Amino acid sequence: MKRLRILRNILVRTKTNRILIIYLIFVLLSALIIFLVDPAITRYGDALWYCYAVISTAGFGDVVATTMLSKILSVLVTAYSTIVIAIVTGVVVNFYTQIIELQRKETLTAFMDKLEHLETMSKEELREISSQVKKFNDNMRK
Repeated sequence: MKRLRILRNILVRTKTNRILIIYLIFVLLSALIIFLVDPAITRYGDALWYCYAVISTAGFGDVVATTMLSKILSVLVTAYSTIVIAIVTGVVVNFYTQIIELQRKETLTAFMDKLEHLETMSKEELREISSQVKKFNDNMRK
């Protein structure tokens, strides 16, 4: 649940949620238009299923567009889907990368602060720092 909240916050802060909402509306309207103009698709649910098949590039073949307008909308839905998926993926990956970088900097700053005050530390604190340095070196060698 926490990860979904983080993802939602990322999408809201970067305004990518708007892109997704507009995309969803576009898909729903495309399905409606396909339902209205294509005689081979007789139910709105079938039009939505067809749009899903187009978006996922699965092409199940159980529902097929027959009119030129339906085929053009199919191409537009596919192209728009590719663009939206690329944008959303890029935003989320970039945001997570920034979070990891901030955590790394905070950890490094705290460690450097400890190093500056070595003379005031107890033997236990010095052992802890030594252990952290050994772990860091082991990770760098891998």
